[in-house]
Amino acid sequence: MRDPQEGECLVCFVHRMLDDHGCDATLLWTDHFREVRSPTATGLEKRYPVACDCRLVATRRLVRELMLRDLHTDELEMPPRLPTCAGVRRTNTRPCANWERQSPTQKPLPPNQSP
Repeated sequence: MRDPQEGECLVCFVHRMLDDHGCDATLLWTDHFREVRSPTATGLEKRYPVACDCRLVATRRLVRELMLRDLHTDELEMPPRLPTCAGVRRTNTRPCANWERQSPTQKPLPPNQSP
């Protein structure tokens, strides 16, 4: 099983694992991150009340500065590759500065694209 990179945040790690392995409708990668990085993070379920890894990633989106603008539609899009994780302390389970909370009014990305 792959481990988080040094300083990699939970959302960047889970996003990377989903890109590599897909979503199996469990919290496999979220749980693995906690076991490896922060076994005492008891508030993780409250911070991210989701049923699976892909829903955890769907609750976040890249900050505006890291998105690409489609010149034809003027819409913001995900870049083809995620930027390098902005980094967090070793035991931190919060997202890095690359991510913001996905607003319920924001148009969700299609399932084959990562948030």
